[in-house]
Amino acid sequence: MSILLIDKPEDISSFECIQILQRRAKKEGRGKVKMGHAGTLDPAASGLLIVATGGDTKQLTDFLKLPKGYIADVLFGIATDSGDREGKEIARVSPEKCAVSEERVREVLFGMVGTLALPVSKYSAIKQGGEALYKKARRGEEVDVPVREMTVNEVEFLFMHRRKDGYLVAHIRFAVESGVYIRSLGEELGKRLGCPASLTNLRRTRIGDMDVEDAECPEKIDVIEI
Repeated sequence: MSILLIDKPEDISSFECIQILQRRAKKEGRGKVKMGHAGTLDPAASGLLIVATGGDTKQLTDFLKLPKGYIADVLFGIATDSGDREGKEIARVSPEKCAVSEERVREVLFGMVGTLALPVSKYSAIKQGGEALYKKARRGEEVDVPVREMTVNEVEFLFMHRRKDGYLVAHIRFAVESGVYIRSLGEELGKRLGCPASLTNLRRTRIGDMDVEDAECPEKIDVIEI
């Protein structure tokens, strides 16, 4: 199967990556090329995105079921309605009142390994009534947020730093099964620590055996045979 491994940059959507590739194909004289991707990344997230072309797009569902790896930056003290930096702030406590230590974060984090029942962000792509939740949420409609089982296989506390405004950010590696929303894990970590939390950065590093180190940015992508 011929697939494209893309290292999606921040601030563009997964669909925009497809458009970049299609424009390149047209420029190279290949006309309009059918393309699809497996596993949407939010615009604010970066990292590995799998794209297939032509008849191979039918195989994309196989990649959706694979385990994934992420590196997330979790901010303690501020929560948003989307669970990441793109959302509207809904809770804030001062850094002094958010007593978070490296030892406590490690302890709580490792306690999250296993299967958890967590609410999915109302800004997720999960469909309800035939329409993605995020579309309803952005229109200001009431959204019935579903609770999903999410399986965390491994966690690794990388390091923690304090921002100039005094708030702490933990850098964490997650290895998870398909269907896990890292924003939900960040929010749950904050709840267990008794402090509002949200993601300031998210990068997908692995899908199955495929690593972002083998990917290229959309403008430079090459076909990789697997």
